Amino acid sequence: MGLTAKIRTRDGWAVSHAVVTVTDTTGSQVVRAEADADGAVQDTTALAPGAYTVIVTAVGYAPAASSAIVTASGRAEIGQVTLARQGGTELPPPGPWTIDPAHSSVGAVAQHLGISSVHGRFTDFSGTIEIAPDHVAGSRVEATISATSIDTGNGMRDGHLRSPDFLDVERYPVITYRSVGVSPAGADRWTVHGELTMHGVVRPVDLDLAYLGTGADPWGGTRAAFRATAELHREDFAMHYNQVVQAGISAIGTTLKVELDIQAVQGESLPAA
Repeated sequence: MGLTAKIRTRDGWAVSHAVVTVTDTTGSQVVRAEADADGAVQDTTALAPGAYTVIVTAVGYAPAASSAIVTASGRAEIGQVTLARQGGTELPPPGPWTIDPAHSSVGAVAQHLGISSVHGRFTDFSGTIEIAPDHVAGSRVEATISATSIDTGNGMRDGHLRSPDFLDVERYPVITYRSVGVSPAGADRWTVHGELTMHGVVRPVDLDLAYLGTGADPWGGTRAAFRATAELHREDFAMHYNQVVQAGISAIGTTLKVELDIQAVQGESLPAA
């Protein structure tokens, strides 16, 4: 019997300081429970069957409220509750924002041998974001990535990825992405339409973007956080290398899952170190 819930941020992190309050139809509080280090809430207080309101709060996050029906079992299984950062409106304040590489990551995942995944990242990149003041669709993103900065944690593999079989960094040292439009895809979610230039080929690539919120940083600035994903096909960028290890199974998958975790600082440049 009792209350169970799991409190998470939009990008899946536990909110360990969250508080869950349950009130009955008269507005009286019947349960108040705190999340543990894993963001889990478990309270054994027996609840009478009926309708309740569940409110989840945490410092720095916007409160979330929902309804719950308790059956004769006496249990209120709330499931996962996702909290947005305080001030997490549809998009950050308008104007220029500068991507902070020290607190961002540009990663990709490829299938290996048909049974596992290899994770890589680019360690040298920069970019800017311009949030349009009136019409959000006019917002822009531009990013530049050093192709030679690919890092999968294995020197031999990284050397192969830099070779003409893949990125061919001697001929194409820079990867660029420039947006051409933005369209809404749900609450705090957007589709960024853009063009990716890689390995000498330009292709349209859409990013599925989630805005995670805006907040002050310890250095007197304002930061916004985003998470974006996309899928790329190597053949679209003239990377046709393939080693077949058995019928129908390639050593390296042809699809890449791109994963971006971005922090941007408000303004046209990063703060001085």
